[in-house]
Amino acid sequence: MWIIGMVVALLTTALLILNLYPEIWKGLLEERNLKLMVIGVSVTAIIVLLAIGGAASRWAGFRGMTVRDWLDLLVVPLALVVISFLFTTQQDQRQQEIENQRAAAERELAVERAQDEALQAYLAQMSTLMLEKDLRNPEQDSEVRTLARARTLTVLRRVDTSHKDEIMQFLLEAALVHRVGESAPVIELGRADLGDVNLSGADLHGADLREADLAGANLREAHLREAGLRYANLYGANLSSAHLRGADLSEAYGWTDEQIAAANTLEGATMPNGQKYEDWLKHREKRQQDE
Repeated sequence: MWIIGMVVALLTTALLILNLYPEIWKGLLEERNLKLMVIGVSVTAIIVLLAIGGAASRWAGFRGMTVRDWLDLLVVPLALVVISFLFTTQQDQRQQEIENQRAAAERELAVERAQDEALQAYLAQMSTLMLEKDLRNPEQDSEVRTLARARTLTVLRRVDTSHKDEIMQFLLEAALVHRVGESAPVIELGRADLGDVNLSGADLHGADLREADLAGANLREAHLREAGLRYANLYGANLSSAHLRGADLSEAYGWTDEQIAAANTLEGATMPNGQKYEDWLKHREKRQQDE
């Protein structure tokens, strides 16, 4: 009866543990773990049966065994089973971690490869438009400009910051996003996702950046004279020493006074609240005095 009670108690405890930690059940169902459990149960059963049979037949060594003696007899095989199970579980966890790391690395590599391919395809398409369709010179509302802008905005949404940097570098060097002479920018970047892009020192004179997402962008010493930044997201953008003379910042958001004040020049700029820079500065100084 004592043995039956112990078995029931062990089974009940095991079921409660599995209920609290269902992931253990998955591990127990693995082939190696099942084999270890079967071996352990078999060895234990053999010892118990031998003990019972020996006690009934009065075999030497089993006569007069106490409960403590029985427990001492079962400790070694059960301990071996537990140790083997823990070792196997640890090995499985390590293997799973290695497989997860490998899968994550493969996913990152696949994403990087896809972005590289998108960038190369974009550059090839733009080169074709420049060389065969004279992209720099067509009229402002021409189909070739519309196509170039659509492809630019699409690829900017698909790629990460480092690839955006390369795209912007190409557009700047090709003189496609700032004024050529007195004409408007060839490619307007309104609503473009330029978050965290490095545009330090870039010549974006007159560029159309309406509704552009410039959160975290580096615009240090960038030339943004007469640029359109209406409704742009400037959260965390670096405007240190940026040239914003005559720029339109109407209803831009995410900015701070300190951030704007760090610009090199703002003469004639339209501030986010609609005021000209000079009026905005007077109002800011008066507000600081009142405080």
